[in-house]
Amino acid sequence: MSERRIHEINVPANLAGMRVDQGLAISFPQYSRSQIKHWIDAGTVTVNGTPCRPKDKLVSDDHIEMIATLSASVSLEAQQIDFNVLFEDEHLLVVDKPAGIVVHPGAGNLDSTLANGLLFKFPELAALPRAGLIHRLDKETSGLLVVARTNEAFQRLTSLMSERAIKREYLALCNGIIIAGGKIDQPIGRDPNNRLKMKIRGDGRTAVTHYRIAEKYRTHTLLDVTLETGRTHQIRVHMAHLGHPIVGDSRYGARPKLPNKPLADFRDALSQLDRHVLHAKQLSFTHPFQVEQIIVNSPIPSPIASLLQLARDDINQGNV
Repeated sequence: MSERRIHEINVPANLAGMRVDQGLAISFPQYSRSQIKHWIDAGTVTVNGTPCRPKDKLVSDDHIEMIATLSASVSLEAQQIDFNVLFEDEHLLVVDKPAGIVVHPGAGNLDSTLANGLLFKFPELAALPRAGLIHRLDKETSGLLVVARTNEAFQRLTSLMSERAIKREYLALCNGIIIAGGKIDQPIGRDPNNRLKMKIRGDGRTAVTHYRIAEKYRTHTLLDVTLETGRTHQIRVHMAHLGHPIVGDSRYGARPKLPNKPLADFRDALSQLDRHVLHAKQLSFTHPFQVEQIIVNSPIPSPIASLLQLARDDINQGNV
């Protein structure tokens, strides 16, 4: 499925002399310049009835017709998936993803993803790339994601994300005692020895993570983490690099760390963990079509809340 729109304009004087792709991107801000270039290359943009090139110059009063074909999530099947919608209007959604659900189909996960569930609840998202999803979370990371409901919202929210104007805050339980908050500025790239992992590497992409202490336990630290960039596995890789991997994250070396004579329930809870303890707890951004500031909070999932309470109880065990 795809959506086809036809747009026509006469070139205004202020756009005369600009490249066709540049002028059309200004005239139709709901589309990205790369989308417009694709349509020009496909021959569905004409100037005075003749196909043009992206670099051709606009002339005042020239008549342009652009046929915009919007790719749809054609390969996705609508499936009933359990997740909550915490914010909803005609432009966008903020959804709360449970741990254990993959965000979008990929190798080894062809269905039963959040994207499939979004199409079940909101069938109109089939007309959007990635079912409107603006960003992702790892399978075992729970918490908040932004979803666009229209192509215009998709373009504006994607721009906000690339401009780092969508603030993302996480809760992370890490092994070891971290003395103070700080900033990690280390580039991240694919691990050449394991395609499923990322690693710190000099030729990687810029990655910046800020963290502050939320609580300290006997052998663990709870952090409030804010992303400045959004690389794959960023928080997990950065905390492992710091020597304090996220609890339950076996991929990045987080073996269970136990205090001396631990509370039995705490010990058992750590040994039975089936996820890493990372939760996307808050999203905040300016609404793409209004002045309104959107702030959405996700409650701490009960398994994490229970584990944290046991970690607090274990402090008393250590004082016995």
